[in-house]
Amino acid sequence: TILSVTFATRGAMATNKTVIEVLHFVGAKNGFIANNFQRHFLLLGLQGGAIGGGGAIVLFALASWISGWFSGTAGGDQTLAMFGSFSIGFTGYVGVLAQVALTATITALTSRHTVNRTLESID
Repeated sequence: TILSVTFATRGAMATNKTVIEVLHFVGAKNGFIANNFQRHFLLLGLQGGAIGGGGAIVLFALASWISGWFSGTAGGDQTLAMFGSFSIGFTGYVGVLAQVALTATITALTSRHTVNRTLESID
């Protein structure tokens, strides 16, 4: 994740190089420029995490519902014996949401760090 975000941030900075240089030389603080990138990549991390986490929650809920529907049948008992329960419970769903938040946080902090290092090299 960190490498992907680093390369994406560098690509975004390369695309906006002239704007960043003008802002930097006009007197914008590194923190101001880094905040804009951090906010942008935080929102991207939240969107990506919501898509992946939402998909995981739907998949686990669907698998739990289907396995509950077949419980008590011969096929359901064999599936339960081979694979175990597909239910992750409340703590599993909270864990998925925590991973979404963690991914967004790592994305934002990595972007900020990359921007700050790049701007320091301009000075």
